[in-house]
Amino acid sequence: MVGSAIVRMLNGIGQKHLITCSRSELDLTNQAEVRTFFTSEKPDQVYLAAAKVGGIHANNTYPAEFIYSNLMIEMNVIHEAWRMGVKKILFLGSSCIYPKLAPQPMKESALLTGMLEPTNEPYAIAKIAGIKLCESYNRQYGDSHGTDYRSVMPTNLYGPGDNYHPENSHVIPALIRRIHEAKTHDSRSVTIWGTGNPRREFLYVDDMAAACVHVMNLDQTSFAAHTHPMQSHINVGFGDDITIRELARSIAHTVGYNGEINFDVSKPDGAPRKLMDSSCLNALGWKANVTLENGLSLAYKDFLNTYASHL
Repeated sequence: MVGSAIVRMLNGIGQKHLITCSRSELDLTNQAEVRTFFTSEKPDQVYLAAAKVGGIHANNTYPAEFIYSNLMIEMNVIHEAWRMGVKKILFLGSSCIYPKLAPQPMKESALLTGMLEPTNEPYAIAKIAGIKLCESYNRQYGDSHGTDYRSVMPTNLYGPGDNYHPENSHVIPALIRRIHEAKTHDSRSVTIWGTGNPRREFLYVDDMAAACVHVMNLDQTSFAAHTHPMQSHINVGFGDDITIRELARSIAHTVGYNGEINFDVSKPDGAPRKLMDSSCLNALGWKANVTLENGLSLAYKDFLNTYASHL
């Protein structure tokens, strides 16, 4: 989803000679394949959006796969890019890097100040490692090799190209599919995990892509003025949050579903709140444009055009 949005953004601003690969063409967890790719293609910039991702159920069910796959992707891509002389990388992390009970909104300085949310700790650990990998290469090779590896931490993303798997998807695509199916089958109610009380922030994926290109193209002086060598990641958020209960009602309105929405309180909620402090990126000249209402409408249209007929 994110990689496709970045490609759309780069095409939209006239960038040519974009190099992409599907999972079937290149296994990023395989060092030999990644080395062959970089030796052959010789890119001058890398946007590292690839990751194994999922919601609470997927993170709880596949913790070993989440930490292994994401660590291997990061290590292989960043090291092999450096080995081939790539000077600019943008690494995409996640808001789950911050402690479960971090002060809200979460500032970049909250990293490594407390315990992580247990349900996605393996994924978070891998993403933290990716940030520190970029910082470490900058510290060791910035002067000698000109490495300029940057990291952005997006809040919860949604939009075209999302994963609508019934068990392994994130909250917005999961609710879109579940509520759409309830409407299609004339179900009187829909049941959602948790209490509905946690608050979450959501960012439309094309806004995230615009932020990625913006951060990648910032001059080093501006970037350095707002970061530190060992705290160089930048938050990317919408700037406001909503409860899961409110989100479900908004999606029901978008889908046109009028049934009841119930909550299974025996299921985990995850962190109580995850709102990003994006003031650093705002000060660097970027702000989100797509409202949640408009974004949900666009996401549902994408779902109908791409997935609904196959259910």
